[in-house]
Amino acid sequence: MNDWRIPGFTSTASKRPEALFGEGGEGGDSALPRRLVRAQGARVWDADGREYVDYIMALGAVALGYGHAAVNRAAEQAITAGVVGPLPPVLEEELAEALAQRIPWLERVRFLKTGAEAVAAAVRLARLATGRGQVLGCGYHGWLDWCQGNAEGVPAAVRALYAELPFNDVPRTRAMIREAGTQLAAVVVEPLVVTEPSREWLDVVRAEATRAGAVLVFDEIKTAFRLALGGAAERWGVRPDLVVLGKALANGFPLAAVGGRADLMQGATRTWISSTLATESVALAAARATLQVFEQESVCAHLHRVGTRLLHGLHRLQRLRPDVVTGVSGVAEMCFLQFGSEERSRALAVGCARRGLLFKRTAYNFVSLAHDEATIDRSLAILEEVLSSLE
Repeated sequence: MNDWRIPGFTSTASKRPEALFGEGGEGGDSALPRRLVRAQGARVWDADGREYVDYIMALGAVALGYGHAAVNRAAEQAITAGVVGPLPPVLEEELAEALAQRIPWLERVRFLKTGAEAVAAAVRLARLATGRGQVLGCGYHGWLDWCQGNAEGVPAAVRALYAELPFNDVPRTRAMIREAGTQLAAVVVEPLVVTEPSREWLDVVRAEATRAGAVLVFDEIKTAFRLALGGAAERWGVRPDLVVLGKALANGFPLAAVGGRADLMQGATRTWISSTLATESVALAAARATLQVFEQESVCAHLHRVGTRLLHGLHRLQRLRPDVVTGVSGVAEMCFLQFGSEERSRALAVGCARRGLLFKRTAYNFVSLAHDEATIDRSLAILEEVLSSLE
């Protein structure tokens, strides 16, 4: 396959060689993996047949491990039943009910295919409910125009409706929300950005959004089904008005959801939010099976346990080589190392890949149900070996 057929090498920008291995990674180093042929459990195989232990986990879209048997069986049954049709599948309402039973603030739910369009749907609903246009965001909410203030090709009039809130900065967050005031439709936040949120910041975001008459949206695309089934809102006990789920929701099958207060979600019947394949049954079936596995196997507890083992190991490595590793960020379930230079960052990622370990050099590395203590320990040993070899 010729790389030039796909501008930028791949349709998922975060999987580009230079994104994974730093500048120069796109140069075709034959020792580095470029394209995938198979994934199973916590391991993947590249086009040259080389095996790797993986912590990228499809950018966090897989929490049970690749090719989980129960999820695959559910997907296979849905394929046999026809995948799509002229009517919405029974599975759509069944999954919505199952999610609402386990995440009580999801009073109503709409399904979509990607996190980006699901957050955009939440913003549309907030604008509809408030009659306002301004949005304040914190974190990464996808590639669509409404939140890409610096992207080329986005009209200036659209960029003017969006501004970035500073994560964990209480005074500036309060001031920005109050300044937007009666123009503010929504406050959209990733409740975890590199570090844990302070309780004060979460409380201020909630209180000030309410005071402004704006809709508080939690972008839980990374955090739901990891920190807890209900994500950061469940872990820290702050209830948003709307929430967006994605990534691990269907263990790698393409599915996202927007849900929350019934009165806000009812707006979906007044505006146009629709996608032809939002109701294909394979991803819905995979999500239903994923939810069952999470409950039956206490997946979140496992992610926290093995993730804590990894996180503690990373802190030990930071103490071992503080000249290379300047910090450890994230939480047990999703973490990464910080480096003193781009050169060191790339050297670690490349060194690990050459030893059969895919460990992301920036946010985030993810553990899964398929990672056990022995896998964590072997991975930390490889990281230590690479770090020790760096000048």
